[in-house]
Amino acid sequence: MILSRGCSVSFARAISNSAATKVFSDAKSAEFLAAAASPSSIPPLHGLPEVIVTGRANVGKSSLLNAVLGRTNLLITSKKPGRTQTLNFYRVGAPPGSLLLVDAPGYGSRGRPEWGKLFDYYVANREQLKRVYILFNAKHGLNDVDRMMLQSLDSQIQSSSGSRFTLQGIITKVDTVGAGAADAVTKIQKDIFEVAPTCLPAIVTSATRRPLYGIEDVRRSIVEACGLGNIQTKSIRS
Repeated sequence: MILSRGCSVSFARAISNSAATKVFSDAKSAEFLAAAASPSSIPPLHGLPEVIVTGRANVGKSSLLNAVLGRTNLLITSKKPGRTQTLNFYRVGAPPGSLLLVDAPGYGSRGRPEWGKLFDYYVANREQLKRVYILFNAKHGLNDVDRMMLQSLDSQIQSSSGSRFTLQGIITKVDTVGAGAADAVTKIQKDIFEVAPTCLPAIVTSATRRPLYGIEDVRRSIVEACGLGNIQTKSIRS
């Protein structure tokens, strides 16, 4: 059977949605596995595909990741910037798991040089890494440190014809912008692409007020990045 382009895209999206639902369906099985404070303490784990999430301190990273994992307090949230001080590894799915989600320390004025060195080492050397997600607050947009981070990651991707990982932005706290949300998102998307042309279109999210927004898009993106997009449920196959 030959499908039109629109039908093919819709079918592929349905399969991807199904895969994301399956991978993230067992929220209670998500588990913290290890923390690394130095390059030598980064754990080998099981060789599962990994994605890492970074962003400016207090960008809403912990709230977003709790929502993605379907939990309320697996990651500790705090109004005080700089709470995350290590690379924290979380398994998604019952053992042995489907993938690993890595929470990185926040960068910026509250960051520490050693956190940046740890992140850089991980990105440069981790064979299992499939995608770097960088978060931006919808209300604050990009600052100079965000641009430096984007430029660094973009340069790594462009300097390698077969780069191990891809890069994608996530815009957080869109619910805090109000009537100007659409304009704010458009500007952030434009600013990201100007600095990092290899960066995939940013996902727009709200993870603290219900109804949650964009969480399923993040899950689908993670599953696709990890090469798990062909996991299909019986209903999709039939």
